[in-house]
Amino acid sequence: MPTIQNECIPFYRPGADLTAIAITAVIGKRCVKISGNRQTSPGAAGPLATSVGTGNVSIGHADAGGRIFGVAKWDAALTDIQGGMVGVIRGPGNVVPITCSANITAFQEVEVTTNGQVGPKNTGVAIGFALTAAASGTDAQISLY
Repeated sequence: MPTIQNECIPFYRPGADLTAIAITAVIGKRCVKISGNRQTSPGAAGPLATSVGTGNVSIGHADAGGRIFGVAKWDAALTDIQGGMVGVIRGPGNVVPITCSANITAFQEVEVTTNGQVGPKNTGVAIGFALTAAASGTDAQISLY
């Protein structure tokens, strides 16, 4: 059985998780965005076989300052044993660990920075706020908006 690194286990969550497929390498505990059309379901026929797809949502790391789809639960690459499949934690009120790229203070709003990490809100979209302070390079407890 493979070792899962950087696994994101929420501190609190109301339940809005789903499974997505990474179309670029994704690191766990990082913000992700929709990065392409949904995948086509294997064996889909009839009304399910559409050009928009009926399978898993395609994701990649979120853009700096941009909106997010959610937070990756674990690392995923197209070549790993799961074939790029990754759980995504999403929805307001979830409190999850997200790797931060700068120091964050308690109750400070955060935005996405590089490679799906978070930092203090500057000019980007606020994606949540910190429950407690966190140092750069560590995991911050973020309550998602």
